[in-house]
Amino acid sequence: GNPVKMYFWLDMEEQINLFIATAKALPEVTEALHFEKHAFKVKNKIFATVNQKEHRATVKLNPKDQDLFCLHDRNAVFPVPNKWGKSGWTHIQFEHVKTEVIKDILIAAYIEVAPPNLSKSLIDGLK
Repeated sequence: GNPVKMYFWLDMEEQINLFIATAKALPEVTEALHFEKHAFKVKNKIFATVNQKEHRATVKLNPKDQDLFCLHDRNAVFPVPNKWGKSGWTHIQFEHVKTEVIKDILIAAYIEVAPPNLSKSLIDGLK
């Protein structure tokens, strides 16, 4: 096979693993299956899902964060192309996204969905 493709494949797997590990490390997060995807919830509300087959994650952002993250690369981060996108649901395509964006976007999604008492420590940590 083509070793270059293999490298990117491993790299993408690492990106997905980083996303999952970061999501699980946030306060009081639970993981569940949601239509063949991994869903990450806080207080029973989904803030992120991962579709490993499609090398994609989907996160819930507020409109300001959605605009901000989508600016950096429209192939990497873009609104879900329907009414879900208009309400903040945003796709992350792992083969195009920069690794350092993964943690930031997950924290933004968590803060959007988590109750204030849980997200406060994260917000304070960002200041």
